[in-house]
Amino acid sequence: MSIQLTIANATHLPYVEELVEMYRLSAEERKTGIALRKPEYLQKKMLNGDAIIALDGTLLIGFCYIETWSHHKYVANSGLIVKNSYRKQGLAKMIKVRAFQLARDKYPSAKVFGITTSLAVMKINSELGYKPVTFSELTQDTEFWDACKSCPNYDILERNERRMCLCTGMLAPSKEEAPHLDLSHLILQPNPVD
Repeated sequence: MSIQLTIANATHLPYVEELVEMYRLSAEERKTGIALRKPEYLQKKMLNGDAIIALDGTLLIGFCYIETWSHHKYVANSGLIVKNSYRKQGLAKMIKVRAFQLARDKYPSAKVFGITTSLAVMKINSELGYKPVTFSELTQDTEFWDACKSCPNYDILERNERRMCLCTGMLAPSKEEAPHLDLSHLILQPNPVD
């Protein structure tokens, strides 16, 4: 196993269709809050250097991207996904740490946030310094919340006027607010595949 985590770029565009399918299958398997992603959107993330891609040789095994909101006041780490056969080995944490570092480096004055239904992601986020918050503390950009429309729980979000859903909102300080945040204890190597 030779896992490489890197900032995605144009050379990774051939993986876009496979990523779209990974998101679709994950949403189908979990039957809960995962928004689907369009190929053009993922291409843009790669071309802008706003994504972390994980490869085992040439095999796509994971991905996560960042997105800014409210005129760079907030940045979200979104779309964390790991290939089924690579789960429970620390890879999601490795990807999330790298995406968190990318977000803070590219947008040092932005608070980092996410919404998730995944307990594993909540645990990783907590280790990175995120705190659970109400949705009112997150970006209010309509475009962000519109991305939830493909989630099966979207009606819950809308019924509650975007104040609550099954997802948990989490918020971390900006790099400017916490410049010396030590993540060294989170940088780890994945466990070997059984």
